[in-house]
Formats: sequence, structure tokens, C-alpha cells
Amino acid sequence: MHLAADLPPHRGRGGPGAGPIALASALLRRENRRRRALAGGAVLASALLLVATPRLRHSPALHLFADMRNLLGVPNTLNVLTAYPLLLAGVPGLILCLCGSGCFGVSLRWEALGWFLFYAGNAAAAFGSAYYHLKPDDDRLIWDRLPMMISSSSLLSILVIERVDERVGLSCLISLLSLILVSSACERVLDDMRLWVILNFVPCIAIPAILFLFPPKYTHSRFWFLATGFYLLARFEGLADRKVYSVNRYFISGHSLEHLCFAMVTLILTVMLSFRNIKISRDS
Repeated sequence: MHLAADLPPHRGRGGPGAGPIALASALLRRENRRRRALAGGAVLASALLLVATPRLRHSPALHLFADMRNLLGVPNTLNVLTAYPLLLAGVPGLILCLCGSGCFGVSLRWEALGWFLFYAGNAAAAFGSAYYHLKPDDDRLIWDRLPMMISSSSLLSILVIERVDERVGLSCLISLLSLILVSSACERVLDDMRLWVILNFVPCIAIPAILFLFPPKYTHSRFWFLATGFYLLARFEGLADRKVYSVNRYFISGHSLEHLCFAMVTLILTVMLSFRNIKISRDS
């Protein structure tokens, strides 16, 4: 590592503390450059992907799920019922968020906002997903997608606030929420799903990358890795809906398991927030 190149030349009477201060300043500048490069690379890659891919139109097959069984008079029974664990996992976290930082290990104001939106999105997704699966069609689809997109975007922004920078994370949250609204408009008005697909794909790459590239601010950070594993598993099961359904001999579909895995993500993160503290050793 060639830190000397980043250090300003020593002039005058800097005193005995000038060296450590200059070194810390150089490291901070290097860290800021790395953050800007990562953010710029992510934005550029997403823009290129949006431009390079062809237009994605709605298809009737979008609403044909592997498990469409009607049990006890409830259409698409398991897809409807497996949405409600999101409510059971989301409401306690939402209540604890409203109780303030004394209940959760949250030290920053905008971080608390991100967690509130995450839990609110999960709770809303339970009703929205159940409503959609009772009669899947284009008009109801937004009620299934919008809460989960808010939840996943909030989760990514929380991680940026926690491990990168609070202002950068707040900008990320505002930008992603704005893009979610734009993607919904593009889907409804222009019949183009490209932006929606990208917004669902970005957290799958960005969350693991941030976990490995930036050190944790809090204790019990291993829960982030466990929750990320369930998050990626949920996305995979949703994409492999029919394959998963056939592998387990038509007991439960991949889409239903996707709901349950998302509920597990919420539960794991709630446990993490209940136990964690600020890592004092990092600041000492």
C-alpha cells in the first residue's frame, strides 16, 4: 500500500501529532474515493443494463403460478396463506421501531426511518400479496410488488447508512423510492417492466457486496449474512417456482416458499436489532 503518495508534504511546525492526523486524512480521502467509485459504478451498470435490454412487456403467463390449488374455497390457497407470516414478522418490528431506539440497536435518525419503512413494507406486503393471489391480474399486481420493493430498497439503504455513510444512505433511500414510483408508472403506462426487474436485481448484488467490502458498525453482524442468505434463497425460489414445486413432489411451490423466506429475513433481522450494540472497539 503506497499511502505516502496520498499524504500532503510536511511544512512548518506540524508538531508530533501532524503525522497521524495527515495519515488519517489520507485514509479518509481514499475511503471517500472508493465509496464514490462504487456508487458511480453501480449507477452506470444499472443504466447500461436498462438501455441494453429489450423492452419487457406484460404477459398473461406472469400470473400463472405453479401451485393454483383451491383448498377450502380459497383460490391459490398456499400462495395466499403463506403471505401472512410477513405480517406476523413485520408487525412486532414495526411496533418496536415506533417505541424508539431504546428497544432497537439503532443510533442514527435516518437509519430508524429505513427500518420503519422496511417493517411497514413487510406488513403491507402480507395484505397486498394475499389480495393479489386471490385473483391474479394486472390491476392487482402493483399491490403485491410495491410493498416488497419498498421493503427491499429500504433494506439496502439501511445497510448503506450503517456501513458506508448516513447521507449517502439517505440519498440511496430517496432515489430508490423515487425509482420505484417511476418503475410502477412505466409498467402501467408504457407496459415496460425493465426498470422493475433492475430494481429487484440490484439488492441481490449490492447487499452482499456491501457486507463483504465495508466493516460493521454494530455487534452481531453475522445475522446480516444469515438474513442475506435467506433473501437470496427467496429470490431463487420465486424464479424457480415450478421446478421447486416438482422437486418436493407438489407439496409446496417455490413462490410460497419465497413468502416464507422473506418472513425469515424479517425475523432474523428483528433478533439482530434486539441484541446488537455499537462496536466501541472500532472507534477506539
